[in-house]
Amino acid sequence: MQPLRALNNVQKARLLHALLMHEIPAFLVFTQQLCTYMRENPDEVRKVWVNQLFGVDFWFQLAEEADRKIKQYNRQLEKSSAVFSDQLFDGYGALYLNHCLTTYTEQGKHTDPKFKTAVDLFFNP
Repeated sequence: MQPLRALNNVQKARLLHALLMHEIPAFLVFTQQLCTYMRENPDEVRKVWVNQLFGVDFWFQLAEEADRKIKQYNRQLEKSSAVFSDQLFDGYGALYLNHCLTTYTEQGKHTDPKFKTAVDLFFNP
C-alpha cells in the first residue's frame, strides 16, 4: 500500500468507502440535499461566496454534476467502492465532494465516529 500522502482523491475515496461502507448511503442523501439547497437558493449561496478559489457558477456546476451522478449510479455508489470513488472523486468533482464530506461530519450527520476520523485523515490535511 502507498503512503497516505501519495494517494490521490480517487484512492482515498475508495479506501473510505471500503472501510466505512455503512455510512455511504446517508452521506449520498446529504450530498443531494446540499445540491438541492444550492439549486433552490442560488442567491443565498452567492451572498456567502467571498474570496473563494474559483467562481460560484463553477461550484453550481460541480454540485449539479454530483447530483446527476448520484441519481444515475444510485445503488452502485452505495455498494461499490470503485464506482463511488471513480464517479464522484475524479477531477474537479472531488472539490465539491470533499466539501460535502467535511460538512457532513462537521454537522454531525454521521453515525459512526470513525467516519469523521477517516474524513479528517484522508481529506483534511
